Amino acid sequence: MEGVTLKKIKDFINRRGTLLRLVFVLAVLIFVIGEAGKILKQVNGDKLQASLSSQSQLSLIIMAVCGFAAVLPMLTYDFTIVKFLPGKFKIGYIVRSGWIVNSFTNLFGFGGLLGASLRAHFYSKNATKKQILYAISKVALFLLAGLSALCLISLIMIFGFRIGSMYAKYWIWLLGGALYFPAVLLVTHLNNSEFFSDLSLKKELAMGTGSFFEWLCALVFFIIIGMLMKINTNFASVIPIFVIANVAGVVSLIPGGLGSFDVFMILGLSYIGVSESTAIVWILFYRVFYYILPFLLGVILFIQDTGSKLNQRLDGLPRMLIERISQIILTVFMYFSGIIMLLLATLPNVVIFNKFYPIIAPYTFFYIGQITNIVVAFLLIGFASGIWAKTKRAFWPTVIVLIISIINTLINESFTWNMIIFLLIILVILGFSKKVLYRDKMSNSWGSLIFNGSIFVVTLIAYVIVGIVNSNNTGFKLNNAYVFPSQQIWISGLTGLAIALIVLILINRYLTHGKPSWMKEKLNTGRVRNIIENYGGNEISHLVFLRDKNVYYYTVDGEDQVFFMYRINADKLIIMGEPVGNKAYFNQAIDQFMEDADKQNMKLVFYEVNENLTMLLHEKGFDFIKAGETGLVDVDEFTLAGKRHRGERALMNKFDRDGYQFEIINPPFNSDFLLALKEISDEWLNGKTEKGFSLGYFDNNYLNEAPIAIMKDKDGAIVAFANLMPSGGTDTTSIDLMRSSDNAPSGIMDGIFVNLYQASKDKGYKYFDLGMSPLSNVGISKFSFPDEKMAHLIYQYGYKFYSFEGLRSYKDKYVDKWTAKYIAYQRSSSLVFTMMQILTVVNKRVGKNSKSILVPKIFEQYFDSNK
Repeated sequence: MEGVTLKKIKDFINRRGTLLRLVFVLAVLIFVIGEAGKILKQVNGDKLQASLSSQSQLSLIIMAVCGFAAVLPMLTYDFTIVKFLPGKFKIGYIVRSGWIVNSFTNLFGFGGLLGASLRAHFYSKNATKKQILYAISKVALFLLAGLSALCLISLIMIFGFRIGSMYAKYWIWLLGGALYFPAVLLVTHLNNSEFFSDLSLKKELAMGTGSFFEWLCALVFFIIIGMLMKINTNFASVIPIFVIANVAGVVSLIPGGLGSFDVFMILGLSYIGVSESTAIVWILFYRVFYYILPFLLGVILFIQDTGSKLNQRLDGLPRMLIERISQIILTVFMYFSGIIMLLLATLPNVVIFNKFYPIIAPYTFFYIGQITNIVVAFLLIGFASGIWAKTKRAFWPTVIVLIISIINTLINESFTWNMIIFLLIILVILGFSKKVLYRDKMSNSWGSLIFNGSIFVVTLIAYVIVGIVNSNNTGFKLNNAYVFPSQQIWISGLTGLAIALIVLILINRYLTHGKPSWMKEKLNTGRVRNIIENYGGNEISHLVFLRDKNVYYYTVDGEDQVFFMYRINADKLIIMGEPVGNKAYFNQAIDQFMEDADKQNMKLVFYEVNENLTMLLHEKGFDFIKAGETGLVDVDEFTLAGKRHRGERALMNKFDRDGYQFEIINPPFNSDFLLALKEISDEWLNGKTEKGFSLGYFDNNYLNEAPIAIMKDKDGAIVAFANLMPSGGTDTTSIDLMRSSDNAPSGIMDGIFVNLYQASKDKGYKYFDLGMSPLSNVGISKFSFPDEKMAHLIYQYGYKFYSFEGLRSYKDKYVDKWTAKYIAYQRSSSLVFTMMQILTVVNKRVGKNSKSILVPKIFEQYFDSNK
């Protein structure tokens, strides 16, 4: 009968276990709330406030350090649990995971459920659910082993040494706790189940020792807080009540023993002469530094761990966004602080008496000296440019400037906790920004130069004007906010600005100094000839022999496959035409060129490229604008017969009657021949300097690279010439340099063209390229994009000495097919600046006294002389 009754009771408990636990916890909470209410009624509010405010900063720092140290023994559980599991874990991972688990369970225990869940989350690598459950359960058995040992010590203190004898009435709590650890040892060693098979005495003692130090460190930390608070009491008597309160907290099943522990401690401490107000502050410090702060660190580590896993699942996008946002915030903060410091140093009264200054003051830096303020302001502005440009070498100087500024501000200003937290956030943001800074150097874009330069120039001009008006020699009167305390202070500020200019120049030099080896590459005729011979060239590949451009080579397994011709202007690499070489590698070559340029904070701009390459570049993040159209003559279909070319037919008949002869001369050329061509070229130039980059100029080495077409008069004297531009292929050919003497008859170049069409056809070419007509059909529609219209204006007024309509009309005589040419530029680039930079490169004159004059290219030179 009794057996049946016990079985029913047992079944009832199993079925209603959760409900019974909830009822028990609820009963404990009601008791705790009731007791807490009684205690709070007796608390002296003024005394509580005085106890809190009486603690020095040093005491609070010691509490914080000791609080973190007291949590460390809990990591023993995590180093033990991994021994039961098959997975291998690094020490750093165990420490980080263990801190998260223990700081969370310390505050939100939930009967061990939270700790078990978190450990299963962190240590499930290569382990089955059964292995994880067994490992966690074994560790859980020993979590209270240390508290059990302290219960035995407390019993000995109370009944053996009469220390804390006023707590003797709680002996049953202590005895129950003291019996826990021995009971666990007996069960684990007398039970022959599989669960305890790998639980050796050594492992049990290790976990028991770790648990003992966990509870002992918590006890010692609690006593240290009391000592730092300078509480006058017998701290030995605190030991038993601390242990009793923790037993009550464990039994209550309330997370962290919140309420139950506190009530027992407040009541118990009152027995040894500690007032309720002091006890509350004592426990509050214990809660903050042993529970809250370690938990906050655990939250940060948990977010980092979770974020890292989420980041991996999303291919690194979240981290990229955080780092990019951090970089933007840091740059804005540095510019903002630099400008505010600059205003504070140059116009102090305007800033100080402004109603917004008290609001923004906590979010900037402060230096006592005027010159120091100005110099540091420009240090921040200068290095902000490097941070914005993602330059690696800007990181550590920025760290040094920010840390020194933070320390100086905290020393010289009456700081608040809000200020400290904000400055700590800035340092954290700086840390996040570090991985964004991947570039080897910074390149000066026109935008950054204008922006940073304008800050200095505007400051200097305004400062000088205000200083002059402030002097006694003028009749102007300014508002008091603009009045300097003395002329000496104004001069000091002017000196600071002069020093700041030097600082800006040095910072810029530091951030932009140096070039990688590939940017120093010049023409290697052997390498480019090999590429052209193996894979063919294009309509502009012959311009590489001008030697006025840098060359970028793309190699695969040590063999050159592709090359690009480019010239540097500010932060742009202006690439002339399309890549030359193995078309199978164009895609990879462009990617590699973009990557190498990006590390130098340089952007690629492709000048005069076809539609196919433009679409490929568009997929790589390029925008584009039509630069014009290039004209092709179909030499297979070309004939002087018919109405279209009756004028050219009459012209050719006239040349035949007058004895003019066409001839193509192959290199190498003798000095007399080149000297004759030089005289013609000089007459044609009439004292003007030549351009380069996108067209040829008179150079003996360049002319010796290809055949030259000449026209001679009846006496055999050369009156005009044009050098051919081999493309390395058999589809298209063209010419580059075209010159005629003063004695040449009108239309002599038409004679060369007509003969070249026939010569090209005889050699198997299909097309003759007459070059590009800039701005042909660009930005002329009312529906054109604004940037296209702007580009049209830049070209129109940039090439102010040139008639576009005349060129198009002249070429139309021969052209059978117009194909579009584009300018492709990276989207982060300003179109206006890009167009102006292209023009300065394309129109740069050749020679020592060369200037960048905005005039068009080679074929346009000829037309200019014949209009």
